[in-house]
Amino acid sequence: MAGRGKLIAVIGDEDTVTGFLLGGIGELNKNRHPNFLVVEKDTTINEIEDTFNPSQHDPPLWDEIDSWQFLNRDDIGIILINQYIAEMVRHALDAHQQSIPAVLEIPSKEHPYDAAKDSILRRARGMFTAEDLR
Repeated sequence: MAGRGKLIAVIGDEDTVTGFLLGGIGELNKNRHPNFLVVEKDTTINEIEDTFNPSQHDPPLWDEIDSWQFLNRDDIGIILINQYIAEMVRHALDAHQQSIPAVLEIPSKEHPYDAAKDSILRRARGMFTAEDLR
């Protein structure tokens, strides 16, 4: 019998999160915490950081933080984040060095993707020389 797979988590604007929820990614863990965060105009940077990684603040903003924080949840394998939101918490993303959960930056309807800002692509460029890519 195969083990249960890992979830995709989403941190994004309402349109992005709604699209992924309609695609079926929405889940609640055993503590009834969702695997998504809708970032609205009144969402603070601290709330975004605490959802991603609450160790940035002392004390954390949420109760039972380990089951809410996406990096500490063992049921999450990929975190998708709108690139413009990733820019708000770039220091937290850059501090994440593990491969799982993978953090992938995606465009939003109102903010196009900029490859120059993507932390994964920046790391990949550092691993190869121009000659390796020929």
